[in-house]
Amino acid sequence: MRLLVLPGVFRPISDTRMLADSVRAHVRAGQTRALDLCTGSGAIAIAAATAGARTSAVDISRRATLNAKLNARLNRVRLDVRRGDLFEPFAGERFDLIASNPPYLPGPTEELPDGGPERAWDAGLDGRALLDRICLEAPKHLRAQGTLLVIHSSLIGAEETVECLRRRDLEADIIHRVRGPLGPLMSSRAAELEARGLLASGVREEELLVIRAVSQAL
Repeated sequence: MRLLVLPGVFRPISDTRMLADSVRAHVRAGQTRALDLCTGSGAIAIAAATAGARTSAVDISRRATLNAKLNARLNRVRLDVRRGDLFEPFAGERFDLIASNPPYLPGPTEELPDGGPERAWDAGLDGRALLDRICLEAPKHLRAQGTLLVIHSSLIGAEETVECLRRRDLEADIIHRVRGPLGPLMSSRAAELEARGLLASGVREEELLVIRAVSQAL
């Protein structure tokens, strides 16, 4: 995959590669309709499209949507890229596969940034502002036996997410774990995260997870 990342658009890191691998494994070429939420540079959407999915992508950032369109052309795939707030541009539409690497960094306030680079990673005081919305809204956008794949940090309550998805009548589990040092953004806020009880004293590692949830609707 070839990617150009415009200034102001989040540059893909290891969690993007984890999710891209899981997305490819869940695409049935020529049969899957996929949606990439919080697409950023378009990397996840392009991974789905190159695996053979009919793929849509969405981001609230105008620059990100332009970047995703640019990278789709660069990789010679067709993407339906829309600008909006999570599922808002897809009212009434359903998908076989929904994937997201949403902002999940615990921020300094509950209020989400409305601009600037922080919008790509700040997610409220507990890091769950967008994640919780995805868990609540995804079921009504999944086809029968459709799959949600979402990237998650161990610092923001993976079991809470799994239980939330199960309460929405999805079969949820953790399908991939990788433990490693905190990324640069988490590291920059390590002292603050310790003070708030989100990170144990002296710990500078986290697990990155891929959580999968499958619709049980007939």
